[in-house]
Amino acid sequence: MQEARWPVVVTVAYFFGAFLNHNLFLAIHELSHNLAFSTIVYNRLLGIFANLPISIPMSVTFQKYHLEHHKYQGVEGMDMDIPSYTEGRLVTNVFSKIAWVLCQLFFYAFRPLFLNPKKPGFWEVSNLLCQVAFDACLLYFAGVKALAYLLLATFLGGGMHPIAGHFIAEHYVFLKGQETYSYYGPLNMLTWNVGYHVEHHDFPRIPGCKLHRVRQIAPEFYEDLGHHTSWSYVIYKYITDATVGPFSRMMRKAESRTVKTKHGKTN
Repeated sequence: MQEARWPVVVTVAYFFGAFLNHNLFLAIHELSHNLAFSTIVYNRLLGIFANLPISIPMSVTFQKYHLEHHKYQGVEGMDMDIPSYTEGRLVTNVFSKIAWVLCQLFFYAFRPLFLNPKKPGFWEVSNLLCQVAFDACLLYFAGVKALAYLLLATFLGGGMHPIAGHFIAEHYVFLKGQETYSYYGPLNMLTWNVGYHVEHHDFPRIPGCKLHRVRQIAPEFYEDLGHHTSWSYVIYKYITDATVGPFSRMMRKAESRTVKTKHGKTN
């Protein structure tokens, strides 16, 4: 990309690099659950390595907030996957939804820093230093377009892009009473089966490559649930359906948590 024209850089970033960098993001998701190695530190080191082409340090911080998302799903002030009240009040029509989807990776990244900031430690600093060193070397040896290509691949792939549809598909309520949704389509091959999301929340210690077996072994728990067939359609429906928006999430207070069943529903 260092010698390519800017239109080529942007086009290749969207149609090629976005799939690869989002794959790495979801590899980091797997590693946040310590699913590659039995030794936690090896998962953390591999996560920092997988983070490099993403060009923004996020692996270590993501793990902290993501594990809380599983432990406190839907709990106000703890689950940073839930949009803020400000987002909900501002994102109310088609145009604001389009802008929100385009920038959702920014909201996803910065929301925890404002709503539930955590003091950085040794591993966050290590993640940052490794990333800065990588980006500096890339900039020095390959030029600004090479670094820009990776950054564009990251942010375009996290916005109005088919592979980013899982952000909305996973927990936004499209069917009354169902909190979590799976997707069983072909994009799972590029995303470590993150589409098997009800199964993942039921068994977060099972790696993505084996989540399909959960549904095969216990179909009676999953076959009757609503699920998505297209992440692209999820984005379209989110934007055009006036009944769906940032507030389309199941919420619970920390002091009176609702029990979530293996059917992805609440009691």
